[in-house]
Amino acid sequence: MMEWHDQALVLAARPHGETSAILTVFAREHGRCSGLVRGGASRRLAAHLQPGNELDLTWTARLEDQLGSFRVEPLRSRAAVLADRLALEGLGAVTALLQLCLPEREANGALWQETQDLLDQMTRTGPVNAGWPAYYLLWELRLLSETGYGLDLGSCAVTGATEGLAYVSPRTGRAVSARGAGDWAARLLPLPASLAAGGMPGEADILPGLALTGHFLTRELLNDRPRPADDKAPPGPAALPAARGRLIDLLARTETARPEAGAPPAT
Repeated sequence: MMEWHDQALVLAARPHGETSAILTVFAREHGRCSGLVRGGASRRLAAHLQPGNELDLTWTARLEDQLGSFRVEPLRSRAAVLADRLALEGLGAVTALLQLCLPEREANGALWQETQDLLDQMTRTGPVNAGWPAYYLLWELRLLSETGYGLDLGSCAVTGATEGLAYVSPRTGRAVSARGAGDWAARLLPLPASLAAGGMPGEADILPGLALTGHFLTRELLNDRPRPADDKAPPGPAALPAARGRLIDLLARTETARPEAGAPPAT
């Protein structure tokens, strides 16, 4: 009999039969894995199997390559995001991307902890959680790096310069300076200034930064992948999770509604 014990972040759960559920988690020491939760469809257990919640779980199976079953105990609920639509879509984007992008049963404790920290920031209320979209952008960059597709934004791929970086090659993921781009500038992706400087993304850089990470998430991680279950688009190439698109739409509306610097207050 195979068995292990771990802390885990719930990514998704789906019904199985009349009373059970198939649970997919991101476990600290065991990576993305799935298992059967007997009684998981019950009202008592289903509340704990919501995406973003943290569980103490034990996995058992006769053989290592079997689906196996989970025994679960709740550790932490993140139901507070239900009161904040932006945070709710952010949490949905995080859990859906992890389910889509993480290799099965490969531990990544550093990414697990960074994900927990990001979700904790989303669930805080008031002004203290207002800056989490910038951390979300950095988290997507980290996700690319941890899955083998990190961007090289430290120096120009053409000249080697570390100043004046303005673009990213859509093919190599390397930064390019305005001087190095030359006539190819129109074919390159814009590089937000704060990312080029290696600092915390400013508010104006979040949407352009997500457009940048979205390009590489789509190109590198969605090849030959099935479409997410919540994606309602017509049949065709796989797409990034719908929750991520809704998050970006909400951020864009917030940006549009924000008054310009120096503008008089509305009367």
